[in-house]
Amino acid sequence: MLVPPSDILHDLGQLLSSGEGADVMFEVGGEMFAAHRCVLGARSSVFRAQLLGPMKESTSMCVQIEDMEPKVFQALLYFIYTDSAPEIDDADALGMIQHLLVAADRYGLKRLKLTCEEKLCGYINTSTVATTVALAEQHACPALKEECFRFLESCNNSMLDLITRSSDFEHLARSCPSIMKELIPKLA
Repeated sequence: MLVPPSDILHDLGQLLSSGEGADVMFEVGGEMFAAHRCVLGARSSVFRAQLLGPMKESTSMCVQIEDMEPKVFQALLYFIYTDSAPEIDDADALGMIQHLLVAADRYGLKRLKLTCEEKLCGYINTSTVATTVALAEQHACPALKEECFRFLESCNNSMLDLITRSSDFEHLARSCPSIMKELIPKLA
């Protein structure tokens, strides 16, 4: 007898798509998203406290989400329901992954955060390394930060000069001085 593979993630994805049985709405950047408190609470301790605990959102039918783009929230919901990252348009991939990492950190979704870290490692180059290491520092992503350091250590002097003269690197030096203390000995 052949037992078929589990299809629960597909079923949950269908539940999200249909909105059937949804008991909470989210307003994000003017767009509305239907969801299920129990699914969100089961997957995220932040949503559990927000939607199932004593917080005011636990009785609200519509929750406002600030500081997040609708497409990022939609991708976050997709991951929560299906345990997989959605397809991301190549033209928008880097920015989307960065925003999704921030959202995953905000809602305590460790697996999504690690998935985003892994994907961001593939985007490290001279034009992205400064913003990527700042993101890694701000959101406690040690593997991503270490990968950025490895990249910088592998750069020749002219590449390092190009990177350190960028406005992103200047912003990094101002916003994350602790990174500079770690980085300088590695590049010496």
